[in-house]
Amino acid sequence: MLTINGTQSGSFCDRVSRRGFLRLGAVGIGGLTFADVLRAESQAGIGSSQKAIINIHLQGGPSHTDMFDLKPEAPVEYRGEFMPVATSAPGLDICEHMPMLASMGDKFAVIRSLVGSNSGHDNVQTQSGYNRKSLESLGGRPATGSVISKLQGSIEGAPPFVSYSGGSAGYLGPTFQPFTPNGRGAALSNLRMERSLTSDRLSDRSSLLSSLDRIRRDVDASGEMNALDDFTKTAIEVVTSGRVADALDLKREDPRTVERYGKGGSTLLTARRLIQAGVRVITMNSFGGWDTHGNNFKTLRDRNLPQLDQAMSALIEDLSAQGMLDDVSIVLWGEFGRTPRVNGNAGRDHWPRLSMAFMAGGGIRGGQAVGQSSRRGEIAEKRPIDYQEVHATLYHNMGIDLHTTQFIDPAGRPQYILDHLDPIKELV
Repeated sequence: MLTINGTQSGSFCDRVSRRGFLRLGAVGIGGLTFADVLRAESQAGIGSSQKAIINIHLQGGPSHTDMFDLKPEAPVEYRGEFMPVATSAPGLDICEHMPMLASMGDKFAVIRSLVGSNSGHDNVQTQSGYNRKSLESLGGRPATGSVISKLQGSIEGAPPFVSYSGGSAGYLGPTFQPFTPNGRGAALSNLRMERSLTSDRLSDRSSLLSSLDRIRRDVDASGEMNALDDFTKTAIEVVTSGRVADALDLKREDPRTVERYGKGGSTLLTARRLIQAGVRVITMNSFGGWDTHGNNFKTLRDRNLPQLDQAMSALIEDLSAQGMLDDVSIVLWGEFGRTPRVNGNAGRDHWPRLSMAFMAGGGIRGGQAVGQSSRRGEIAEKRPIDYQEVHATLYHNMGIDLHTTQFIDPAGRPQYILDHLDPIKELV
């Protein structure tokens, strides 16, 4: 039995705690075997690709006007305490507390006119593009990672979708749920064989299971039971090879590299290692809490922005140096923006009317800001961009044609992956 528990918990202003888990390995009521995952991936019949997505959700709602859309000319009660700094890309500026990212402005783009937030404290929209209620009676909309898992399958047995921040396969079914590691000792050991169990003994156990199913196999005209052997074998190979466990174990990384990512950056470094191990989509919550109703500037200046700056610049630098940046799409965003006007507690409240996104890699055209907000950062003044258009860009980068791809939902109806089918034209 392989059981991996991963917990992402956090308390927001609504006092709701976020948690997620996935159990892989044991068959039972509601259980799902790793072989089931591999079997469904194979049904897509699409060859391997090294393209991947790293989706980073800043849980709580990041302040757009204090990160990538500063308003130094606005009245003091709007502009806050931070000033913009020029990046290496002409005409593109970001917050002064992200100098490392500023030095590589040509490698990323920022969206300053993100609209369509559902206002809730969750990451459903950054995971799927839809709100939680969309197709709720059928299981909900699938996360991008689940869609990629179904369409493109696994690379050399690695789980195609790994999530540190939940995510649902929705109406696609439990087979395409994410693999959720916690990255610590118990999870790592469960991805390796017990010392007393050799590869031969594991194969013998697999053969025994096949023998016990002989009667069912004899009456299986479709051949699905015979195919089960191949998927079970692949699942065993994942465990015996230890590739995923090795990727999760940062003790195997150069200590100097770990140090470059800094405090709070270990998940991003692990994401890079998992992609090198064959994972296609990785989602996470990262860099502290962003629900800054009070002490917004102190929280961002002393913790969130420096950690984000160091880790994100290290990730982009690593992917670029290893020739991976054009294949790996990075997106950084949250559930909404924050009020342009500073409140009485030196904080900013929820502002679903406007948000921001940061994108890098995947072949996008960097060194630019897409869209424009109003003078005080209250609304999208030019080129409003919906959350789904960001997802459409990610799918485009993965080589998926949204105009021709549909799924059949449990009610028998065809469903496009998104309502907005075209990527952001400025970026592709």
